Amino acid sequence: MLEPWALEYRSWKKRLAMMLYQRRDLESVAVFIATAEQEAESIRRVGLRQPIAVIPNGVDIPLLEGLTSHTQYGERRERIALFMSRLHPIKNLKGLLAAWSSLGLDGWRLVVAGPDEVGHRAELEREVRALRLGSCVEFVGEVEGKDKERLFRSAHLFVLPSFSENFGIVVAEAMSYGLPVIATHGTPWAELARRDCGWWVPPTPDGIANALRLAVGMNDEQRAAMGARARTYAREFDWSDIARKTAGVYDWILGRGPRPKCVLPE
Repeated sequence: MLEPWALEYRSWKKRLAMMLYQRRDLESVAVFIATAEQEAESIRRVGLRQPIAVIPNGVDIPLLEGLTSHTQYGERRERIALFMSRLHPIKNLKGLLAAWSSLGLDGWRLVVAGPDEVGHRAELEREVRALRLGSCVEFVGEVEGKDKERLFRSAHLFVLPSFSENFGIVVAEAMSYGLPVIATHGTPWAELARRDCGWWVPPTPDGIANALRLAVGMNDEQRAAMGARARTYAREFDWSDIARKTAGVYDWILGRGPRPKCVLPE
């Protein structure tokens, strides 16, 4: 909620709430838990000076061995680029559609999964019609459980083009399924590029299009190798390690243990 883009979206409501009660609530806490250093920077940017512990969200690593993955979606045999998150202006799906339109990708389908918020799906569907992308862009709505797993397994690439994310748990989930990821500078995923398991690009149509061009230009073996590196990275978001770090922060705040390494210098 303290990311710059989020504060600017419908900002007058945010300023009013901050003045009436939220600032008081924020100043009363003993410690903040941020999911990434980028989120910690946003907390500091608004003048809050309490300790900040950086502890990521976690994922369960699915078993892929012996199971079919990266297969057809439904009855089709197209390669799939998957977006999975809520449909909201902050996710920058219009930028993704503009990038997709500029490339004219043959043999690829963009599947958009997630719940509609603030009526944004209707806006996006109008954009798809205006860009004449109806044959290669599909909205499948909110997915959970086996349907969600099936989409991850059928995809060849994951895209999160958001203007702003505190963490973006779907990135870690996608990597756990062995998918290379395109994420934007509004997300805290610069490590994708450093580990050669994806791309971290500006949240502009050109930036997204450049990453898409590189991703679809690879052959299946190259994308699979990048996805394998992504899956290795995803193992760092193990819940048991996250639980230990979180418990350590509470012990420290209650005076029952030393200051954990995950607490940033003040």
